[in-house]
Amino acid sequence: MLTRRNLARIAGAAVIAFCATLPALAEPLVIKFSHVVAPDTPKGKGADKFKELAESYTNGAVKIEVYPNSQLYKDKEELEALQLGAVQMLAPSLAKFGPLGVQQFELFDLPYLMGSYDDLRKITDGEVGQSLLAKLEDKGIKGLAYWDNGFKIMSANSPLRTPDDFLGLKMRIQSSKILEAEMQALGAVPQVLAFSEVYQALQTGVVDGTENPPSNMYTQKMHEVQKHATLSNHGYLGYAVIVNKAFWEGLDPEIRANLEKAMKEATEYANSIAKQENDNALEAMKAAGTTEFHELSEDERAEWVEALRPVHEEMSDRIGPDLIKQAYAALGME
Repeated sequence: MLTRRNLARIAGAAVIAFCATLPALAEPLVIKFSHVVAPDTPKGKGADKFKELAESYTNGAVKIEVYPNSQLYKDKEELEALQLGAVQMLAPSLAKFGPLGVQQFELFDLPYLMGSYDDLRKITDGEVGQSLLAKLEDKGIKGLAYWDNGFKIMSANSPLRTPDDFLGLKMRIQSSKILEAEMQALGAVPQVLAFSEVYQALQTGVVDGTENPPSNMYTQKMHEVQKHATLSNHGYLGYAVIVNKAFWEGLDPEIRANLEKAMKEATEYANSIAKQENDNALEAMKAAGTTEFHELSEDERAEWVEALRPVHEEMSDRIGPDLIKQAYAALGME
């Protein structure tokens, strides 16, 4: 006889059986995108734009988690984390690939190689830039795009008008043999430090100065602890957006196509704002009044070029003489 209790049991069992036949709601695919700078830099804004576009184009099938300001990994840790699959996407500065064994990327660190964003596009969008990205694949890394930051200025607590002004100064650099040679050519002592440690090192006098595009200098508040800066525009700082190769190639082709579309548009956005962001940062630092900015005269700039251009030949064997010649040809240099 069916009692009320038995009916309840049968109904409950039916509900359970029905639910078991329903397809499970798919969890979104999570992509962790880690970087070491502030959200309000060109790279930070580019990462946020990619998140917005990727989640839209995949209709929520992909969730991009952006971790700025070294929240997950510092400079020296992030590439290993990517290779191990602990994080899926990074945008490290181009100098970071030297320690990985792809030192050809240090071409971008050569002082006074590129003088404008137009010069830069001739390299990144041309054969030189694409061949460099291809070299990452043997390391388990897929290169997706180049993102600009900008051209670097020098800062310190003493004026830096001529190369002689660098003599004996401890200057922070990111890990790069080219940047080491650059500082040594100026008579400075290069000090490799993680980006997240630079403000404190400047504040406490562990280092005397550093080089950065204005947007990095401003968003990390370095202008608060640097009395002088010179608008040398001596070098370029840019990034490569990269992913774990096995992860990327294992994606559903439709998902990957939508992510590639999002990356293309995010790259156009990030690169379109880079110069303006740096110009705005420079104006904000000038308005703050804590740093005195010096613009090189033509004669002063000629001194800097004369002091730094020998680094090209000195580092030729490391980067590859043929690659440097290829870059010179793309830029119309002798």
